[in-house]
Amino acid sequence: MNALLDKPGIIHPGARPLLDEVTAAPELPVRITVVAPGGHGKTHLLGLLGRHYAGAGVEALLVDDADQLGDDEIAKIRTRAEETTTPVVLACRTTARTKALRALADSFGRSVSLGAFGVDDVRRLVEYAGGDAATAEAVHARTGGVPGLVLRAVTGRLADFRGELEQLDDDVHRYLIAAEAGAGRNLDLLAALLNRDREGLPEVFDNARATGLLGEDDVLLPIAAEAVRAWGSPGRRLTVLQRLVELQLRDGLPVLELARSLLGTGSSGASAAAAFEAAAREAMPDDTKLAARFYEAASEAGGRGAALTVGWAHAAALAGDLDTALRLGDGMLGSTSDTDARAAGAEVAATVLAHRGELAHSAELYQWSGRAGSKAFAAIALLGTGKLEAARGVLETPEVPTLFANAASRTARAITGSVSGCGAETLSALLGAASMLESAGAPAPLPDSPAALAALVGLHSGELALAESVLSRAVTGRIGGDLLAKRHRLLLGWVAMTAGDLKTAAEALMPPDGLEARDELFAATLQLGLARRSSDLPGLQRSWDRAYQASMRQQPDLYSLLPLGELAIAAARGGASAKLAGQLERAHTVLDALGNPPLWTATLRWHELHAAITVEDHSSAGDHLAALNDFAPCGRYPAALAAAATSWLAVLTGTFDPEAITAAASELHELGLCWDASRLAGQAAIRTSDRKAMVQLLEAARQFQGRAPEPVAATGLSALSERELEVARLVVDGLTYKQAGGKLFISGKTVEHHMARIRGKLGAGDRRELLAMLRELLPASEG
Repeated sequence: MNALLDKPGIIHPGARPLLDEVTAAPELPVRITVVAPGGHGKTHLLGLLGRHYAGAGVEALLVDDADQLGDDEIAKIRTRAEETTTPVVLACRTTARTKALRALADSFGRSVSLGAFGVDDVRRLVEYAGGDAATAEAVHARTGGVPGLVLRAVTGRLADFRGELEQLDDDVHRYLIAAEAGAGRNLDLLAALLNRDREGLPEVFDNARATGLLGEDDVLLPIAAEAVRAWGSPGRRLTVLQRLVELQLRDGLPVLELARSLLGTGSSGASAAAAFEAAAREAMPDDTKLAARFYEAASEAGGRGAALTVGWAHAAALAGDLDTALRLGDGMLGSTSDTDARAAGAEVAATVLAHRGELAHSAELYQWSGRAGSKAFAAIALLGTGKLEAARGVLETPEVPTLFANAASRTARAITGSVSGCGAETLSALLGAASMLESAGAPAPLPDSPAALAALVGLHSGELALAESVLSRAVTGRIGGDLLAKRHRLLLGWVAMTAGDLKTAAEALMPPDGLEARDELFAATLQLGLARRSSDLPGLQRSWDRAYQASMRQQPDLYSLLPLGELAIAAARGGASAKLAGQLERAHTVLDALGNPPLWTATLRWHELHAAITVEDHSSAGDHLAALNDFAPCGRYPAALAAAATSWLAVLTGTFDPEAITAAASELHELGLCWDASRLAGQAAIRTSDRKAMVQLLEAARQFQGRAPEPVAATGLSALSERELEVARLVVDGLTYKQAGGKLFISGKTVEHHMARIRGKLGAGDRRELLAMLRELLPASEG
């Protein structure tokens, strides 16, 4: 391995002057000490000097590891150096030199220090070893440029560390283990570990530095830390780590980083269990997944007790591991000796059931639990299943006025109030609750967050900007931990889809693996809604099965009306309305029990109107329109839905006023429903016989697309390029994309891309609508 150091240009910078001197005049009576920590090339330098002296026929005394010699041997070297002209070179480490060796080195009067390699030296070594020179900086950072460590890194001979670590002084080895675990700067802890007072520590530090495993800042080098973990004695490492943890626990000090080093070591016993449990409590605020791992490790180490189980259940739930949380919660529910543990178990189980769409059972458990916030969460669940009076009754009993309990209570009262009258104050109250929870943190897993409920209310009331804002804050603040992260992200996707920003909405899509029932319903229907809005018929068919199955896994409730509405439209398009009839009936049963609150009912009616329009069920469409007209006095949003619904039915009968259509679509657009606005104007455009009105409506459809529509200079066919017009004429004449491409000497795929751009420019919702537009426009342009 050291042969790499013989390559041209690799000679250690600190050794070069001495080598040049010996090469030029090998007969000179050199007296010199070479000083460096381990691994810095002392042995290699002596080898080079030996070859030079042998080649020149000069007898020389070259002594390696002089710091390990006894006083008698040092005395013999001194005698020879004083009585002969033989060149004498001693190599020793920077510390642990005896008094006799120091005196001899002082008498020589000259020494050479070998430092670490720079990045350029490391790069040459990497290249000679056949590695990628681009990794030189990484190798240098990993090894600190220590030549011996660089050689091991580039040749992969890390197993050589095993023997070296076994030969270390016991105190040095224990210090290195402590340093790897993050305790290298804690003097009090090190003194206790090594059974020394603080004045005795510098000797250990010096000896550790002499190994060459520490960097210039006396911090263990990365490759050395790897060696301590992988190649040191597992038993010794475990003993040291457990002792460090015991010392920290004894003094009531943090153990998180030390306990992290114990994970996976098989450490067990009372002290290990206590350490893991303490570390879990420390990790909880910032890393619930790590906290859950620590709690599990504490249990495996032999830890027991209600506090451990409760902590583990909370950590698992917050980390999104609801199977483990439910198992632990159910186990605590079966406890007969600990009332607090049973209450905590009920709370955890109730939380999991809420995420799995089982609001009725969740409400029962929350009421039984009685822990902070439980009454509020019970009320939210009760209201979601249509039990208004029961929800109000639960809220009559005050809770302990902590920030967390207040935030939960404020959320429950806002949601309960949302079904009274028009619910005008609901969103403001929920935004206040969300802000309060951000300040309070979440000491327990949440069945839902004020931010998520505020976003739902925003989606039901046309307040998309506020919905997006409160969700973004929840995502940034990690409100609810990993447990609610997916819900917040999915609702952001729903906000984007509702606003017509399909690209952003698509980024929130999630596969079903790992989603609980409620999140799976929102994810599947988001995918379904995007396919519908993109006129992706194959995607719509693929998405339907997933979304329908998700809807069947939970009972409809107040908070799942949006997905149900999207499903109703897709079912109508796929001829599957009968399959969803029961779900819609149960949803209306909930709404009827709550008095059909306008805030929640209007959006479902809007979706059902579109489902009825799809299957040309004019009777049902008229019923939904009548309901929307009843809600219209409750505010701008329900009024806009009612006006748009009136316009849709007028469009279908072919007797409409283009100005009224434009006004209704414009109101939808201003409320953020860009896709709906564009769709209404576009459908009206292809159904009018007035060419001037058609062009105006097409232009309106284009302007209503997207979140921030820009004025468009060109309208109708004038917006199309010459090539796009050629493509459009051929397709309208009945040619396939491949046939049209053959006539224009382009591929069928290129024709498809042209048609997609044409559809975007004209504001058509799908291919059928586009062809209808083109059939109307093209004859006029040619005549």
